[in-house]
Amino acid sequence: MERAPRISFTSLGCPKALVDSERIITRLRAEGYELARRHDGADIVIVNTCGFLDSAKQESLSAIGEAMAENGKVIVTGCMGAEPEAIEQAYPGVLSITGPQQYESVLDAVHRALPPAHNPHLDLVPPQGIKLTPRHYAYLKISEGCNNRCTFCIIPKLRGDLVSRPANDVLREAERLVGAGVKELLVISQDTSAYGVDLKYAESPWKDRQVRAKFLDLARELGELGAWVRLQYVYPYPHVDEVIALMNEGKVLPYLDIPFQHASPEVLKAMKRPAAQDKTLARIKRWREECPDLALRSTFIVGFPGETDADFAYLLDWLDEAEIDRLGCFKYEPVAGATSNAIENPVPEEVKQERYNALMARQQKISARRLKRKVGTRQQIIIDEVGPTVAKGRSKADAPEIDGAVYLTSRRPLRVGEIVTAKIERADQYDLHGSVAGF
Repeated sequence: MERAPRISFTSLGCPKALVDSERIITRLRAEGYELARRHDGADIVIVNTCGFLDSAKQESLSAIGEAMAENGKVIVTGCMGAEPEAIEQAYPGVLSITGPQQYESVLDAVHRALPPAHNPHLDLVPPQGIKLTPRHYAYLKISEGCNNRCTFCIIPKLRGDLVSRPANDVLREAERLVGAGVKELLVISQDTSAYGVDLKYAESPWKDRQVRAKFLDLARELGELGAWVRLQYVYPYPHVDEVIALMNEGKVLPYLDIPFQHASPEVLKAMKRPAAQDKTLARIKRWREECPDLALRSTFIVGFPGETDADFAYLLDWLDEAEIDRLGCFKYEPVAGATSNAIENPVPEEVKQERYNALMARQQKISARRLKRKVGTRQQIIIDEVGPTVAKGRSKADAPEIDGAVYLTSRRPLRVGEIVTAKIERADQYDLHGSVAGF
């Protein structure tokens, strides 16, 4: 029997790119291709790149170089592929370069370089597709692109304007994933709370009813599938207030990932951030009054051009009041094509580093304070890893890979993907520790 052609895959960047990789791999596996663990054991390599920051572009170029050195037959796709000149200049020998979401072009390039072996025994793929995440959680991408024009961001240039999937299309995929054993759905897009704007919130048939392509309606329907539903990349538009009620009903997790990016009105104006952020503190206070268990994760940029000492002090004071549970921070980097490059008064690198250190030190105290309040409580924990004596999991307040963890001891062996009740016994700056109290 003819050996199945082997493909090695490198996926860089955000969860949205990971979903693109999963779609490509699912299609290739359906056609009989096998996945190789190493580049040098493969017939061909696909590299899904990230092009958001200059540092990400460098990482992508390094990954392409590694694939070229170890294999020599390389197909490049993803965000960096939308502007292929840098790749062509560095590695003129790559077989093909395509931009993000161009699945058909990637498949065509694979077919040209490595025709599929026709073997019906290799064409069987599980109905949920091939996933690069562990079996118990999955990213659910509800739209592509973005209508915002933040000055530091070139995502709309790379991925285009907002294109939402019909609600029934998203729900069918979610139902398949849950049926295949997924316990947690991570809802993602470039701008999750803008979902459906481009469709004018059109209804689509789902089971015995019509469902609008709207953030609230979709979240409510996903909450009926019996899995944890985690909402990520949510801009704080006014209608986000409505989803807090779903958290209290247990339909979606009491968790919001909102990329605030800054707090100073002047910096936010220079960034051209969407949504009414001037009333954010009052809204956070109201959200927490309505849903005391709500966990907030956010990302911030320090050292944005024109950011003054006063702007940064404003941000630190804002953080003290907002008490964000989980925080990611980036030092501003100029990105080729971003309009923020033209803003006057760039912040020196050493000042960026000082502000980064100060913000992370402040957040460490806030995080430790928030976590300490959970000591003595009982929390539901989803198990991600099982060790000989301690298992590693996450509470409802923790998204995989970006937030903290919960380390548990148990009287009986635990299984990956299991959801248990744990008693929290101690907390440190980012993680919780406890023991299993119920199954």
